Amino acid sequence: MVKSDYLFQFRFEDPERAKHFTYRPGQFMMLSVIGTGEAPVSISSTPTRPGVLEMYVRKVGRVTNHLYTMKENDLVGLRGPYGNGFPVEEMKGHDLLIIAGGLGMAPLRSLLNYALDNRNDYKRIILMYGTRSPQDILFRDELEALEKRQDIECMLTVDYAYDLPDVPKWHGNVGLLPELFSKVKLDARTTYAAVCGPPVVYKFVLAKLLERDFPKNRILMSLERKMKCSIGKCGHCSVGYKYTCIDGPIFTCWDAINLPEII
Repeated sequence: MVKSDYLFQFRFEDPERAKHFTYRPGQFMMLSVIGTGEAPVSISSTPTRPGVLEMYVRKVGRVTNHLYTMKENDLVGLRGPYGNGFPVEEMKGHDLLIIAGGLGMAPLRSLLNYALDNRNDYKRIILMYGTRSPQDILFRDELEALEKRQDIECMLTVDYAYDLPDVPKWHGNVGLLPELFSKVKLDARTTYAAVCGPPVVYKFVLAKLLERDFPKNRILMSLERKMKCSIGKCGHCSVGYKYTCIDGPIFTCWDAINLPEII
């Protein structure tokens, strides 16, 4: 089976631009392949590690298909960053609960590593991450290294596990992502929750958070629904009175209640 998603690293041609370029966890870039077009892609790296932009790209369309044919040091275009990002300053002094399902780990990796690089600014850091199988886990080596750290509670799970040749055997938890809530005590009064994943993840994870009385303004979701131009001009990502590209891609639970079609 040919792998259809990879973590790409991008470096600026201009060293001065590389030195001064910054962004917030949760923002995205417009990635342009010359002669092909452009597409919005979440930033997977953290601004605390400047010089390189990392983006986890799945091969799903014309631009990304062309990207996969390119060689190291080929030129691409980047514009941005766009979107609101996570309120990392507002979240200081609180616990962080990061919940990812499947590819949702790609944008949340930026927030996770930002918080770890500014470890004294945050209290507990709890990661819950679930995928269908061990083969689907993104950044597996990184996450298994985090399981050994004492300053983060890293909880990984898969829906089912089976052995495949050339794939490390899975010795971790087997079960659905929402089941991880039974394994940890959470204080809703002092915690911000960041969530990203497919629609089914939002459905069941939001229910778990609301059961535990999490304030709706402190449940933050990364949503990239149908973004195209990144500046709110094309109307492609409009939902009611909001645009995913300029009002998001980070939305609160209040937004999901008032605009359910946003998910």
